[in-house]
Amino acid sequence: MSIDVERVSFSYGSHVVLRDLTFHIPDNTLVNVLGPNGVGKSTLFRCILCLNGNWTGSIRVNGHDLRALSVRDRAREIAYIPQSHAPVYNYEVLDVVLMSAGGNIGLFGTPKRCHLDRAWEALERVGIAHLGHRPYTQISGGEQQLVLIARAIAQDARTIIMDEPTSALDYGNTVRVLSCVRQLAREGMSIVQSTHQPDQAFLYSDKTLVIADGRVLAFGDPKDVITKELVSAIYGVDVEVNSLYGDKVRVCVPIREIER
Repeated sequence: MSIDVERVSFSYGSHVVLRDLTFHIPDNTLVNVLGPNGVGKSTLFRCILCLNGNWTGSIRVNGHDLRALSVRDRAREIAYIPQSHAPVYNYEVLDVVLMSAGGNIGLFGTPKRCHLDRAWEALERVGIAHLGHRPYTQISGGEQQLVLIARAIAQDARTIIMDEPTSALDYGNTVRVLSCVRQLAREGMSIVQSTHQPDQAFLYSDKTLVIADGRVLAFGDPKDVITKELVSAIYGVDVEVNSLYGDKVRVCVPIREIER
């Protein structure tokens, strides 16, 4: 359940977005990808998902060369949770999770008992089985993100890519979603998610990957990677990094706000 990226580059025409990226994400690991807008975080995800097809280099997920896999086999290895999801139809929550079985059911098929059992187990795993028959459009944004996580679990993929999964959530739902994601990593999944919040990376990641100007600027333990110099350099804001609770938690505080 690992991801190996080796010397990956990608361009939109003459505009180079990714430049010779190399990193390894081991099993049972939650990685937060930090970097300002426009540095290539989403493009990197699209390359890992093979949605951008003309990248150079090598990407292997769980030991498999992604380019050698069919779309169906790729879906067995990796799941994707977008930054936002605007449903067209008012499906029940259970139906949204069952969409993960589309490749096994067929276009005009109906879910079997095994698919239903897997969907209910996934909802139970993220703590929202009680919402199974609720309309997806009538639950909160945080609950919707948990539904998409349940769908990824029911897909039976061993790796999940998440593009800023908490960007539109309030504080309570952000904590619920990130706590759920961290637990899934503890249970054996490899999870990569992007964020603009260094504090989230401190609290909820095993590793932090920092991308700037399309390159890997730093990769490692968040306490080693996220320094006041790095945050100031990539975001243009002077900060102090403070430790709390015997250095169990670290937070970034803008110096300008302290000095007011």
